[in-house]
Amino acid sequence: MFDPTSHAQQWPDKPAVVMGETGESLSYSELDENSARLARLFWAEGLRAGDHVAVLLENQLRFFETYWAAIRSGLLFTAVNCHLTAGEAGYIVDDCDAAVLISSAALADVAEQIVDGTPKVRRRLMVDGASPSYEDYDAALSQYPAAPLEHQPLGRQMLYSSGSTGRPKGVWRPLSGRLYTDGMAALVPIYQDMFNFGPQTVFLVPAPLYHGGPLIYGASVLSLGGTVVVMNKFTAEGTLALIQRYRINRALFVPTMFSRLLALPDEVRNRYDTGSLELIIHGAAPCPVHVKRAMIEWLGPILAEFYAGTEDSGATVITSPEWLERPGSVGRGVAGALVHVCDETGRELPPGQIGQVWFEGPAVVADFQYYGDQVKTVSAHHPEHPTWSALGDLGRLDEDGFLYLADRQAFMIIAGGVNIYPQEIEDVLLQHPEVQDVAVFGVPHPDLGEQVKAIVQPDPSSTPGPELTARILAFSATHLARFKIPRSIEYLEDFPRTPTGKLRKTEMREPYWAGHASRIL
Repeated sequence: MFDPTSHAQQWPDKPAVVMGETGESLSYSELDENSARLARLFWAEGLRAGDHVAVLLENQLRFFETYWAAIRSGLLFTAVNCHLTAGEAGYIVDDCDAAVLISSAALADVAEQIVDGTPKVRRRLMVDGASPSYEDYDAALSQYPAAPLEHQPLGRQMLYSSGSTGRPKGVWRPLSGRLYTDGMAALVPIYQDMFNFGPQTVFLVPAPLYHGGPLIYGASVLSLGGTVVVMNKFTAEGTLALIQRYRINRALFVPTMFSRLLALPDEVRNRYDTGSLELIIHGAAPCPVHVKRAMIEWLGPILAEFYAGTEDSGATVITSPEWLERPGSVGRGVAGALVHVCDETGRELPPGQIGQVWFEGPAVVADFQYYGDQVKTVSAHHPEHPTWSALGDLGRLDEDGFLYLADRQAFMIIAGGVNIYPQEIEDVLLQHPEVQDVAVFGVPHPDLGEQVKAIVQPDPSSTPGPELTARILAFSATHLARFKIPRSIEYLEDFPRTPTGKLRKTEMREPYWAGHASRIL
């Protein structure tokens, strides 16, 4: 079986989730009972299959039980980035139509600030305490029995991605209609086959759980009876210490973490026993060739890279031996997916030519919607193959079908594995009275891969320089999460445009990437 209830019966005291730094743990029996109680709370509030719940939580012990409660009661689960401002977080909670919101004492200030802007939420719970608008989570759960619901439809996550307007959009798909246990039995073996997840797995998650990768990979390990070790926050030496302490055999990283691990002095790296590691999964951002090669030289050929997106259009995976033969590739399609590269008319291109990347196969569901968006309601459909779908990236295939990414069709920035959407930042900066026009894009950064840069056309009455920059950055800090604030600002008196008035952003960005083999790296 592939659910916490069966694991709780077999290994009631086995740690399901462990907080790495403190050692605090949640057993399988606790995971099962707590998620069952919370599922009953959801249904007591009148939520039924297809309704929505949201969590605003840092990496903490109770995160996965909130996810399981939604999955085992047919609900759509939205995890909100805990580093967002109150305005940004409130927008997502309201947009996803969450009827129940779960936050924590650590985020109480933001949680209280979003109350007025989220009127559709009718029950608010707080882990590790209470606040004026939020009930104590444990006290609320104690009112319900730990027995599973009599009927457990399968739910799913509805995480947020960028939309055509630049504001975050929930990636919605219809529920399968399956029962929880049947649905998990169909989904989980994919991860079992690809990464050999199972009861023996001790899986390290150093990245935020509100991201799709850490959440889904971690949940897959739990579905198969393994143990997930969660870090509060990634630190390079702290990661090595936890690998040694818990005998971690599988882990999920982003390339920025690789860079920081490699930056440790040899005497620090050699201080820790990493011999238990059998597999390191990495993705979320392209990995520079020299960084990945250095990781393989250090830890051995145990890296597996995946390429996918929140939209679930498809995925590729490449092992270390495959990558060493094809440096820079992100692999071939997995779980039955096939990869195609086509020109702008939809014509399939031969190996070596760059075009748009399309996924085809039984794992591809091309009818996702951006939740609440009545205009852009489906993924990018191929003009001749309606079951093909795309993430909006450009790439090429080699003769053996291995994919190499060339650029992103959109201007999304990936900084340290975090997706940042330029138009959202541009919309904020244009509200500043001294900004006449602005272009935001990513520029190279040796550690993060990319960082946010803004080119500003100032109002004629303003003088470009450090003082104006300080005012714009101060304004940004009141409207944007810290990781979205531009790291540098330059000024132009006039922006290059097409005859129709469209901004030539590619032309503006190009000089910053001169000398780089790819504008992704």
